[in-house]
Amino acid sequence: MSGSMGGAIRRYNHLEGEINAVYHRISLKLGLSDSAAIILYTICNSGDACPLRDICRLSGLSKQTVNSALRRLEADGAVCLEAAGPRSKTVCLTEAGKLLADRTARRIIQAENEIFAAWPQEDVETYLALTERFLSDIRKKADQL
Repeated sequence: MSGSMGGAIRRYNHLEGEINAVYHRISLKLGLSDSAAIILYTICNSGDACPLRDICRLSGLSKQTVNSALRRLEADGAVCLEAAGPRSKTVCLTEAGKLLADRTARRIIQAENEIFAAWPQEDVETYLALTERFLSDIRKKADQL
């Protein structure tokens, strides 16, 4: 690996780590575990309900982590699981869950939207296009490992 590319991946990894640390700090400030924050965030991006399989796919969390966090959120009365077919479930926010989401995940989404709204549209499109390209390329490399 050339020196400049090694520096680029180090910079990328540092930035990704710092971004994750900020989201962790936000979760703590809002009184949530990281996994609960991610799950509520994922549900809010879908409305007030989201198929369980989509939460696993979109959140980046393992099935075990999702199930553990959902059990806690369910015990707290924030979510309920509804059958959506013979082998699928939908995770729904309860009324208490909607209030929790308003105080937490929806505030995060609002902050992110404000950041993107402050950027020139061309920068947003470039950022998203490059991120999608990196994701596609790393998926291909993962398949080759």
